[in-house]
Amino acid sequence: MKQITKTLTQTLTGLGALLCLSTSRVLASALSVQEGAEAARADGMPAELIGDNGVFSRLTNTILLVVGLISVIMLVYGGLRYILSGGDSKKVTDAKNTILYAIIGLIISLLAYAIVHFVLNSVVGVPNN
Repeated sequence: MKQITKTLTQTLTGLGALLCLSTSRVLASALSVQEGAEAARADGMPAELIGDNGVFSRLTNTILLVVGLISVIMLVYGGLRYILSGGDSKKVTDAKNTILYAIIGLIISLLAYAIVHFVLNSVVGVPNN
């Protein structure tokens, strides 16, 4: 009895998933990506995916701002640790590493920002903002 119930449950679940997935595929193919973004947007949200006010530009600008702020805070923190180390070689090394990692993080975030805008400009032809 357990085997029959298990088989019946699996069959009905599979048929239900197949039915749901087949209709969503048809609905998804009815709209292009841009039309889907325009249909799904809320008030005040950008409809365009690319461009000066597009989703990608806003997202990369926001991430760059957050990472930049964190990097500046970590640079100040590392500088304070360096000043307050009192000549202890381990504390000086830790402070230098903090400063180094903050600078590396800032460089990586700037490179990521540049790469995203380079790809958007190369592939789609969107000017940088």
